[in-house]
Amino acid sequence: MAKGEAVELEVGDRTVRVSNPDRVYFPARGETKLDLVRYYLSVGDGIVRALRERPCMLHRFPSGVAGEKVHQKRVPGGAPPWLETVRVQFPRYHRHADELCVTELAHVAWAVQMSTVEFHPWNSRRADTERPDEWRIDLDPMPECGFETVRRVAHVAEEILDELNIRGWPKTSGGSGMHIYVRIEPRWGFADVRRAALAFAREVERRAPDEVTTTWWRKDRDPKKLFVDYNQNARDHTIASAYSVRGVPEALVSTPIRWDEVDDVDPHDCTIATVPARFAELGDLHAGIDDVAYSLEPLLEWADRDGVEAEDS
Repeated sequence: MAKGEAVELEVGDRTVRVSNPDRVYFPARGETKLDLVRYYLSVGDGIVRALRERPCMLHRFPSGVAGEKVHQKRVPGGAPPWLETVRVQFPRYHRHADELCVTELAHVAWAVQMSTVEFHPWNSRRADTERPDEWRIDLDPMPECGFETVRRVAHVAEEILDELNIRGWPKTSGGSGMHIYVRIEPRWGFADVRRAALAFAREVERRAPDEVTTTWWRKDRDPKKLFVDYNQNARDHTIASAYSVRGVPEALVSTPIRWDEVDDVDPHDCTIATVPARFAELGDLHAGIDDVAYSLEPLLEWADRDGVEAEDS
């Protein structure tokens, strides 16, 4: 292959052409656009499971992660006819967008060809975009809050979930925090899911008051505490999916982990250079996430008990 010459990859039954394959996307180790495509192919079952049937916003870096970042909701013109989309409405702006809706690995490869690094799916699916089937617990440390606090608070969240007989599926965020996903019955709208998430966050705060905050305004938060970001369950709010690469020079990956790994995992060890071997050895640690969907009724009862009303996003 001559320098800069496009390559064609067979992805399932599709052929995906990758232009500028040797463009360096991640300067820390020099991984290229083609390296990024190959990473996503190596975790194919996992990334498709994480994105399947969900409206997906794309974080694109046309010249690599050291350059401009583009937040793209709409699939551009000229997309291949086999690409799938889902239409979502934005009533506040009287607009809509046809967003990528992944159902096969070739859709992911096409998005990377279009310079996508990060995949940010909605927590609802195409069948009913207004009723989420995923509750997201986002453990977001403030600037002076270390990862040891993230580990401890993750175990507090695990304890509460266990008491509710709910299974949570943890992953690194690909940054300084951690995410825990829960499959829920798609019976409630975004406002109720956000309200339930806030009730849960306040219970975490009650159990770890010296380490956790649910204070909404960032300027009012203690910089040494961890914010349980319940607002990630609001409509049209998204976070990086499981197996999504993050747009940082080290090519960190938001990586599913087991609960018994929480105390030892180093997020900086989870990169496109290391996660493929981990995936080959362990498989998708979120493979069972769709097996059981839980009710939010206990959490909504907590919200009623505590008079919780989620603030405007």
